[in-house]
Amino acid sequence: MKKNFKMDAAQLPALLAFERVARHGNFSKAADEMGVSPSALSQTIRNLEARTGIHLLNRTTRKVSVTEAGMRLLAGAAPGLAQIEAALLDLEDFRDQPAGTLRINLPRIAYRTIIAPHLAGFMQTYPDLRLEFRMEEGMSDIVGDGFDAGIRFGESVARDMVAARIGGPRRIAVAATPAYLNQRRRPQTPEDLLQHDCLRYRFVTSGRLYNWEFTRDGREFEIELDGRLVYNDIYDMIDAARHGLGLVHVTEDVIAAELASGELERVLEPWCTPFAGFFLYYANRTWMPRKLRVFIDWFQQANAASV
Repeated sequence: MKKNFKMDAAQLPALLAFERVARHGNFSKAADEMGVSPSALSQTIRNLEARTGIHLLNRTTRKVSVTEAGMRLLAGAAPGLAQIEAALLDLEDFRDQPAGTLRINLPRIAYRTIIAPHLAGFMQTYPDLRLEFRMEEGMSDIVGDGFDAGIRFGESVARDMVAARIGGPRRIAVAATPAYLNQRRRPQTPEDLLQHDCLRYRFVTSGRLYNWEFTRDGREFEIELDGRLVYNDIYDMIDAARHGLGLVHVTEDVIAAELASGELERVLEPWCTPFAGFFLYYANRTWMPRKLRVFIDWFQQANAASV
């Protein structure tokens, strides 16, 4: 005889937990997004499976996958769960203050230059909001990893994301200490860099070395260099330049103090033209949570005023 199963509202959190685990394929990531422990989340799924009498997830030490029955449940339940979540989030418009947690994925340079200088004012204005920042130099799947938004340079943002510009244009500066430049023939063109010690940056995600970018007659081009020192952190690379270990190629705002004091000196300035700068991006959807809207508005206005 076919067993009848009657759903009640008390099972909605378990369905939501199942959807999160299925989407991430990982209990730890789903637990981080929901703010619970992996063991508690695992027990919630076991209770759901016990109540339905159906095996929903295959678990191994390395991977979690959805069973055929679980896929059918997910296909039917996920759209409804999304509608319920959107309806609850929509109630934020009736609050005096937006509330909840925003998870933002961004590189350290973006945090230091466009977030940190204006963060204290934001936190004071919105006391019911919590912010969680993950500093990552490589690109992240913000939807799959449970982030509300990411921040990257414009050319790195995927086309299926909605992008909002934060701050004005940035410009590259190539610089070294005066002592280094006095010991070597100062580069007059980008090609002269082949005769210099150039501090290189390696992308964490792809493992690719960054080729220095310049502009000639309105057209962008790259120079592939052979530097003896390679970093995956921009600020460590700048510190090496400050110690006279070579030339650095970074946005001018992150070495503004060193340039102003004369600790570092620019070269090849005519070859470095402005580019678009940072964009905050988020999933393309018809409704935006108010907590994300106020975050975008605040940091757009704060950075526009500081340009």
